[in-house]
Amino acid sequence: MKAKLGSAAILEVAGKLFAEKGYANVSIRDVCREAKTTPPMIYYYFKDKRRLFEAAVNHRVTMQEFIRLLRDRTTTNSVKENVERFVDIYLSSFPTEAFQPGLYMVETAELDRTSAEKISEELDEVRKVAISLVKRGIARGAFRKTDPKSAADCLIGMLNHVVFQRFHFSRTGDLDKSKDAIVDFFLRAMVV
Repeated sequence: MKAKLGSAAILEVAGKLFAEKGYANVSIRDVCREAKTTPPMIYYYFKDKRRLFEAAVNHRVTMQEFIRLLRDRTTTNSVKENVERFVDIYLSSFPTEAFQPGLYMVETAELDRTSAEKISEELDEVRKVAISLVKRGIARGAFRKTDPKSAADCLIGMLNHVVFQRFHFSRTGDLDKSKDAIVDFFLRAMVV
């Protein structure tokens, strides 16, 4: 059990440092200093800096809990309630920590393929939840017949605008107003 606690603590510290500074700007010594450990411990658990980076990325770059929330909480019989819940969860629980640039950069401005592929697959899962929500609305006759993928992309596009304005540009508008506006706009666009 101690070994798992040790590696978990190292991963937390390494993930934080890589997210803040990027792969090229973090040394094993930096991780050791912050984690209060020694290089042999890091090499024991992770073999080298690259594997430590990959483990830290796998640990931090995840949307699984977010996807689970979206799936589990948007299955009521009310199409309107499902849209409201999807929007609320998306805007209040979006895992912005998974998008810290340092987790995607390796030696220079080169994108780390493993990180990018992982997050891309998880974003596809989020899109599938939105598509399913639209398909159910169409099947119940609450939404007009339209391309579910395009409708889901429009919904996600509006949501991403709010999320990324807050995350990348620190714009803090009224989140409740944004939620209400997106729900209202989307439902009006989709009504039969």
